[in-house]
Amino acid sequence: MTKQDRAVRTRLALIRSAAAQFEAHGYVRAGLARISAGAGVSSGALHFHFADKAAVAEAVEDAAARALRQAAVRGHVGDGCALQRLVDVTHHVARLLCADVVVRAGLRLNVEGAGGRVRDLRREWRECVQGLLVEAERRGELAAGVTPQRTSAVVLAATTGIEVLAREDHEWLARPSLTDLWQLLLPCLAAPRLAGAVDPAGSERAESGAAGSERAESGPAGGQSVEGQPVGSDPLGRGPVARDGQAEAGRAGLALR
Repeated sequence: MTKQDRAVRTRLALIRSAAAQFEAHGYVRAGLARISAGAGVSSGALHFHFADKAAVAEAVEDAAARALRQAAVRGHVGDGCALQRLVDVTHHVARLLCADVVVRAGLRLNVEGAGGRVRDLRREWRECVQGLLVEAERRGELAAGVTPQRTSAVVLAATTGIEVLAREDHEWLARPSLTDLWQLLLPCLAAPRLAGAVDPAGSERAESGAAGSERAESGPAGGQSVEGQPVGSDPLGRGPVARDGQAEAGRAGLALR
């Protein structure tokens, strides 16, 4: 391993250790000695990479911002249903928060303004949600009378609330919690032609690592057609789908509780 490789690994270890300390003790109580010990390096090595605790906190925020920004970019990639991509990106962010202490600590530091805030991650999330809803409106995916502005306020309030509640109980970030949320919201938001077609459990369930979990494509239930779509076809343009897909999606999500 080269000297440069060791330096990169040390810096990453310090960022992860700092995130764990910030999450467990808060910015004020997190000590540099504990951060360096958690990374398995000396205090001198820490100060080689970071001038002070504020610089460490900024590095944690930067790492979290990159991960969250990549998640947001995923939501805007592709020509498929914008509403489905919005559902998917909320599930993806929840998985990030559940699995990565750096993302959790970075968002918390950013919200609390610890060490001086140079960015606003909540604003970036708001822009992501609003952008997908504007696209959904343009594609005719929203129900009559539903506007991106009012809808984004509801989605932001719900997802922010889940993130705050998850600080004490990570079960709030589990797939069933978001699935339940979208099962309530989608019938009010989606245009009739998309009834049952947007999967509230997310269309990327394979990434969650659930053993034996297969993607359940959503389709018209009960053998009925939707707005001229033949039975077994998908209004999202993804090809043939199984009947009763929406019910299967709901059962799959609840089974993970």
